[in-house]
Amino acid sequence: MTQDSGAVDFTGQVVIVTGAGGGLGSAIAREIARRGAAVIANDLGGPVTGGAGAHDHRFADHVVEAITAAGGRAIASYDDIAGEAGARRVVALALSQFGRIDAVIANAGTMRFGAFEAMSLADLQALLAVHVGGAWTIAQAAWPHMRAAGYGRLVFATSSAGMLGNAMLSAYGAAKGAVMGLMHGLSESGRDHGILCNAYMPNAITRMTEGIGASDLGDNPWSMPLAACFDPAYAAGLVSYLASAACVTTHGIYSSLGGRIGRAFIGITDGVTADGPIDAETVAAQWPRIGDPERGYTIPSNNTDEWRIVAEQRGL
Repeated sequence: MTQDSGAVDFTGQVVIVTGAGGGLGSAIAREIARRGAAVIANDLGGPVTGGAGAHDHRFADHVVEAITAAGGRAIASYDDIAGEAGARRVVALALSQFGRIDAVIANAGTMRFGAFEAMSLADLQALLAVHVGGAWTIAQAAWPHMRAAGYGRLVFATSSAGMLGNAMLSAYGAAKGAVMGLMHGLSESGRDHGILCNAYMPNAITRMTEGIGASDLGDNPWSMPLAACFDPAYAAGLVSYLASAACVTTHGIYSSLGGRIGRAFIGITDGVTADGPIDAETVAAQWPRIGDPERGYTIPSNNTDEWRIVAEQRGL
C-alpha cells in the first residue's frame, strides 16, 4: 500500500454526495462542505424500503440549509440516480453551477430485511436498482469528466452484510457485495487516469437502520456497549479522507465501526499446489492446510495478481 499524506482540504473542489438528505450522507456532506467543497446534495427523499412512495424534497433541502447557514456552498438535487437520466442530471447540475466534478460519494441506499425465505426476487431487484444501479449510473455519468481532468475520487458505500454476511440481510448483502465488486473493477479502470476508487463499510443508526432491532437481527446492535459510537459522524472523517486529494490509495475497503477504522481485505491462503488436477480425496486430506492462514497467505491486488502469485509459488 502507498503511504498517504497531505491535508484534507476541499477548497475549490466540487463533490457529489448521493443519499445526502439524512444519516450518513448528511454527516458526510456537511463535513466535506466544512472543509471547503461545493456540494451537490442528492436525495430522492423516498421511503427507506425504496419503490413507490411519496418523495420529500425536505431531506435534501435541510442538509443544504445547514451547509449554507454555516457559510458553505451546496445545492440540492432530487433526482433518482437509480436511472441513467437522473444521474446525468445530477452531474449536469454540478457542471452548470460549479464547473467541475472532483469526487462522487455513492452513498444512496434502501433497506429491506427479513429471513431469506421471506424475501422475494422483487425485494432483491429493488435493492440492486438503488445500491448497484445508483452507484453505477452516478459513477458512469461523472467518469468522462474525471478522466478528462486526469483526476477523480469515487467512494462507494458497501456493508459488512455483503463482506461478512448477516442472516437477515441476504438481499441487502447481495446488493452491497455487488457494489464492492463494482469498486474493484473501477479501481483498475481508473488507476491510469488519476481516478481512485475505494469503499467504506459504515455502521450507524440512521433513518434506514433505526427500525432494525433484536427481533430482526438477533442480538440488537443498538443496545450493545458500542451504541454511543453509532452516530453517523463517526464515519464522516473516513469518507472525507477517501474523497480527498490527500488520499492516494485505490482499491481499498475500510470499516468504520464503534469508533474504530480499519482496513478490510481479501486474502488467499497459500494452500496446497500440485502439478496436475487435485482430486477430492487430496482436498479432503489437505483441508486443514488449505484453510489455515497461519501457514501463509497473500493479498492479491487484482485478479491477474493472483495468477502471478500462484505462478511464483509453483516456480513457473
